[in-house]
Amino acid sequence: MSSTTADRAQRRRAPHLGPERRRPHVLDAARAIAVADGIGAVTVGSVATAMGVTRPVVYACFSDRVELVDALLDRESADLLDAILTALHSSADINDPERAFVDGFRALLSAAAAAPDTWRLVFSGEPDPAIAERFRAAKAHVQTQATEWIRPAMERWWETADLERKLPVLIDLFLSACESAVRSLLDTSNDWGPDDLGTLVGKAIHRAFAEA
Repeated sequence: MSSTTADRAQRRRAPHLGPERRRPHVLDAARAIAVADGIGAVTVGSVATAMGVTRPVVYACFSDRVELVDALLDRESADLLDAILTALHSSADINDPERAFVDGFRALLSAAAAAPDTWRLVFSGEPDPAIAERFRAAKAHVQTQATEWIRPAMERWWETADLERKLPVLIDLFLSACESAVRSLLDTSNDWGPDDLGTLVGKAIHRAFAEA
């Protein structure tokens, strides 16, 4: 069978999957395009081409480009937020403060390693208002959750003086460290893994908080 004939056969078979089963694949293709070329490159046509299907197959899943992009950003921001909050809460009950920070960063980086394109979408799409707005809202939620976890922890572990004045600065430091750690993990020019990088960053941030 020639490549042209095979392509045509694949396109004829594609609708048989059904929209419900195909939507995640459509969003995966849209994410890959967004990471590589920006969210502006995500169109019904570009997604159809990437998947090797016709445009009606994509239209059966999403009525237009706006709905497609909204669904992509909704899914990726929800996945990102869930991963961060899971990592944050993974060390909430540990009495050893250094271990708490190390375990939290390890969990965060393991989540990033498991879904690298979700995180790359955030970093590659920062200048794009559509992406920035979604993930800014997610970051604000994480900031609130991190404050709720870190404030009582610092009171319990170190009885930090003047905590309310210092806390906003420390939370910004914590969130910046999270972002920097993920960027380093996704940088293919180095050989960091989630455990060794999480240990390094977790210990460093623990020292910063303890000395505050």
